[in-house]
Amino acid sequence: MSNPMEEITIDKVVVNIGVGQAGERLTKATKVLEMLTKHTPVTTTSKKTVRDFNIRQGLTIGTKVTLRGKDAEEFLQRALYAREYKVPHYSFDKQGNAYFGVADYTDFKGMKYDPNIGIFGMDVAVVIKRKGGFRLHKRKIGAKKVPSKIRVKREEAMEFLTSKYGLVVVR
Repeated sequence: MSNPMEEITIDKVVVNIGVGQAGERLTKATKVLEMLTKHTPVTTTSKKTVRDFNIRQGLTIGTKVTLRGKDAEEFLQRALYAREYKVPHYSFDKQGNAYFGVADYTDFKGMKYDPNIGIFGMDVAVVIKRKGGFRLHKRKIGAKKVPSKIRVKREEAMEFLTSKYGLVVVR
C-alpha cells in the first residue's frame, strides 16, 4: 500500500454484557467486565418498553466497556483466543466491523470460575477503520459523505484480522 492513510487499524473494541435487569446480577456482570478489561464499565439502559420481557424504557439492563488503542488490541487477542481464533463469516458487516460472542468469561486465559459470580457470556464488537479520512462525516464545518475508497469493506476486514491475529473465518 503506497498511501499510509489507507492503512487499516482497529478503532475500538466494545465489550457488552446484557443482563436484562438491574440488581445483583448486573453488579456481578460489571465485576466480570472490570476483571477482564481492567477498565471501569458503564451501565446501559433500555431504549424502549418490552412488556413480554418485563422491561421498561430507561431501565438499567446491561453494562459495557469501550477499549481503544493498545488496550483494545490486547483484549481482542485474548477474546480471539477464547474463541479459538475462529469466527463465522456472517460476523462481519458491510462496513467491515466484526461482532462475535464469548460464551463464558472462564474461556479467557487465566480466568477461573468463581461460584459467587456465576456464568456470564459477552458480546464483542470490533470497529475497524482506515487511518485517515473517516472524520469527514463528523466534523462541524464542511461535513461530507465518506467516499467508498475510505470505507473498509467486508473482505478487507476479514483479510486484516486474518493477517494480524491469525483469525480463521469459517464459511
